[in-house]
Amino acid sequence: MISQSGNFKLYLASKPVDFRKGMDGLAAIVTNEFELDPFNGAIFIFRSKRADRLKLIVWDGTGLVMTYKRIEGAGFVWPRITDGVITINRSQFEALFEGLDWQRVVPRHTRKPAIV
Repeated sequence: MISQSGNFKLYLASKPVDFRKGMDGLAAIVTNEFELDPFNGAIFIFRSKRADRLKLIVWDGTGLVMTYKRIEGAGFVWPRITDGVITINRSQFEALFEGLDWQRVVPRHTRKPAIV
């Protein structure tokens, strides 16, 4: 099960995929095009040609899980279409999943405490 406390790597496919593909077809894309292992526990996010749909797959340790989301309104904010995969952080994923502009989410920089 995907949990809030999970520490997952997140990969976003920047090129749209055929949304008729199921989890096995998407896992094949991960293996053949991205040269990554779809069974390593990372979350792989795919976009449709329309901006309003996404699919994600993740190996939860017992099986491959696929989630499909269609958002109403203007659609998701996607990166420019290129070949390959983009690594995103958890905050960016949460913004993307909610339909927000995930590219505006940046990590807060904190300074290491100095010994006085």
